[in-house]
Amino acid sequence: MATRSKPKVRKLKFELSRSGVGGIGVILFCLFLWMFLLGVWAGQSLLVPSYSETKAEKHKQQNDISTLVIRADKKVMKKNTNENLNK
Repeated sequence: MATRSKPKVRKLKFELSRSGVGGIGVILFCLFLWMFLLGVWAGQSLLVPSYSETKAEKHKQQNDISTLVIRADKKVMKKNTNENLNK
């Protein structure tokens, strides 16, 4: 019997010098930095509420009578009764 010969597989060979690898690294760093800054800017602009009021909101605020609620803070007192009694 005849033996089957394997088909030759063409391998892709890709070579870069050190300066080429460094240049690609610098480009990728700049790209990732740009994407990070763009993401921070987009996130900040999405989180900040808009300050423009609609006509309906202004009309509602003019006709709305609200009560003022004042909340008092509690004083923190120590549990040592000897010092409190001596004062």
